[in-house]
Amino acid sequence: MKNLSDEKIKSAVLKSYKSIAISNGASESCCNNKTLTIKNSPVDISSKIGYSMKELESAPKESNMGLGCGNPQLIANIKEGETVLDLGCGAGFDCFLAADKVGDKGMVIGVDMTFEMLKKARATSRRNRYKNVDFRLGEIENLPVENAIVDVIISNCVINLSTNKQRVYNEAYRALKKGGRIAISDIVIMKELTEEMKNDEKLYCG
Repeated sequence: MKNLSDEKIKSAVLKSYKSIAISNGASESCCNNKTLTIKNSPVDISSKIGYSMKELESAPKESNMGLGCGNPQLIANIKEGETVLDLGCGAGFDCFLAADKVGDKGMVIGVDMTFEMLKKARATSRRNRYKNVDFRLGEIENLPVENAIVDVIISNCVINLSTNKQRVYNEAYRALKKGGRIAISDIVIMKELTEEMKNDEKLYCG
């Protein structure tokens, strides 16, 4: 079987997350499947994977689409005044949580390659009058940020979607200040996948 090309995978990922953004729901997300004994709502999904009710209530409801697979902020130790970068920010849920932590003197940068997700995030930011969040269109393999400006990088269930993960880590290192840190929540493969699974676009996006 012919392996999926990087461009075909990228196109499939874009199409999948565009659909999720337009449909407004976790009902189409990777986390909403029959193996999880939880309801379909993003709040239920997020509480199951490590977010507290305080966090869920503090972030704009529309920013939480239930797309994560954990809570990277539990280990990020985000402090007031810091600059935070979210790789694959989606509708901005983790960015808004981080914005509350860094305060007025800090800054949160969210990067996502799906225009429809960023459109939602930017609209939510304007509606809720966030002044310390900047959403940028771009790829996590080619981050639209300067060198050594970030204190903390967070990412929630996104790096697994990249076809060039080493490039992602190289870019993260470039963006981090000396002594900066990175907190990732993601999927880890415990055994080799079959060729059929590797060449299934839907499984890759999920």
